[in-house]
Amino acid sequence: MTNSVNTNPGAMIALQNLNRTNMELEMVQNRINTGLEVAGAKDNGGIFAIAQRMRSNVSGYSAVTDSLNRAISTVDVALAAGEAISDLIIEMKEKALAAADTSLDTASRTALNEDFKALRDQIKVIVANAEFNGSNLLDNSIASITALANADGSNTITVADENFVLGSTGSQVTIASNASFATATQADNIASQLGTTLDNVNASLARLGTKSKSLGIHSAFVTKLSDALTTGIGNLVDADMAKESAKLQALQVKQQLGIQALGIANQSPQAVLSFFR
Repeated sequence: MTNSVNTNPGAMIALQNLNRTNMELEMVQNRINTGLEVAGAKDNGGIFAIAQRMRSNVSGYSAVTDSLNRAISTVDVALAAGEAISDLIIEMKEKALAAADTSLDTASRTALNEDFKALRDQIKVIVANAEFNGSNLLDNSIASITALANADGSNTITVADENFVLGSTGSQVTIASNASFATATQADNIASQLGTTLDNVNASLARLGTKSKSLGIHSAFVTKLSDALTTGIGNLVDADMAKESAKLQALQVKQQLGIQALGIANQSPQAVLSFFR
């Protein structure tokens, strides 16, 4: 090997090794700081792209969950209102049947009619207030509500409305909005209509209940799917902190040794002085 004061191959090699150690140390420190083995595309382009696509799906499922929750709440409000209306119809039928008794005096039938009308008007109040987030499945204001079912919005779950508006076309509540009775015959006719109405309302409640259950099941599935994707992302990009901690200590020792090696290599040219003594 040529002895030279201009060129010091040993120092260059020592510096290259130290720089490499410093780069590895910086990488490990970054993993420890972020908790990520793959924090950006330059760490691992392929894995980063896969993780980003999965993150996009997780974000999409978050929107799906919000949409499903809104739909569930809207249907549950309609169910609560529908169940209350079903109870009211039973009471109304009871009043009408009592008034259909031909032996009943006029004053008693009039009192029953007043109770009947109060229950009838209460149905109107319940229908008008069966709203959540601007959607009412009972007042015939919308045809249906739709909830997202997947992350790209290509699949949806639709819940059709159930018309409970008294006297409107297609209403499940078949009695008129001003229904009342003054005679036993009228009361008997209304009682018969209320029997049909009760069957219609209960059928509507069954449909709404089925949809609510379906939405709840799908919401639980979406939550599990989102959790599974999040776990998968972690498996791809998260750093093994125990492994990185051990590597950090090893690289710190290696860095100190590299500095010492560079110092020794830098002293090598001083040996040339011995030739001139």
